[in-house]
Amino acid sequence: MLVAMQRTALVTGASRGLGAAMAIALAEAGFAVAVNYMTSEGRAVELCRSLTGRGLRAAAFQGDVRAEGDVARLVSEVTGALGPVDVLVVNATGHQPMLSIEEQTWQDYLDQMEFFVKSPLLLVQAVLGGMRERGFGRVIQIGSEVVELGNPRFANYVAAKAAQLGQTRSWARELGASGITVNLVAPGWIPTERSVDATAGEMAAYVAGVPLGRMGDAAEVGRVVAFLAGDGAGFVTGQKIAVNGGRTLG
Repeated sequence: MLVAMQRTALVTGASRGLGAAMAIALAEAGFAVAVNYMTSEGRAVELCRSLTGRGLRAAAFQGDVRAEGDVARLVSEVTGALGPVDVLVVNATGHQPMLSIEEQTWQDYLDQMEFFVKSPLLLVQAVLGGMRERGFGRVIQIGSEVVELGNPRFANYVAAKAAQLGQTRSWARELGASGITVNLVAPGWIPTERSVDATAGEMAAYVAGVPLGRMGDAAEVGRVVAFLAGDGAGFVTGQKIAVNGGRTLG
C-alpha cells in the first residue's frame, strides 16, 4: 500500500543482502529509496534499475558512512535527487572477524564501533535538522540477536551491537517530542551472500534453536523495516524487534 505522500528513505549498505531486501520492501511500500553503497556500484545500480523498471523510484549513491565528509555529501546528493530524508535505515557493516579474547585488540572493537556507533551518529546528525523542521522522522537501526546470545569469540562485534542498541533507546527518548521515532531491528542468521560458505550442518544446528523451525528470509526483515518506516508504526519507538523466528525472546 502506497504512503499518502511519497517520502524518501536512505538505506546504507544496500547494494546486496539484507540492505537490498530493505530497499526493495521500502520501494514497494511507496518510498523513494536511496541505495547507498561504498564499493559495489554495479550491484547498487542494477538493484535500482530493477526497481525503476517496475515503476518504482530509486537511485544509487556512493559513500563511506564512517567518514564525516562522505556522509555530508551523501545526504546532500540524496536530498537533491530524491528529496529530504524522512526515513534513515542504518544497515552498513564491514568485516566481522571471530577472535578469541587473546587475539582481540582494542582496534578490533573500534573497527566495529565505526559502523555501529559512529556511522549512526554521523547519519542522524546529517538528517536531524530536516526531520525536526518537518516534525517527522524514522530512524531504523539494524542490530543483531548476538546481543542477547553473547556469541563467543565475537565480543568485538557483540559489544558494538550492544552499544548501538543503547544508542537507539537514548535517541528515542530524546527525539520523540520532535515526531521522530527510533527503533532497532535485530535479525537472526538470515542466509545472504555473506553466508555462502555455511555448511548444511551449521544451518541445521542453528535451526534446531529456532521455534519456527526454519531459517529466515531477507525479505522478511525488509518487510519489518518497511512497517517501522510507515504511518502504522507512528506510536512505536525505542524498541528492539527481533526477526529470528523466536530464537531470542524478550
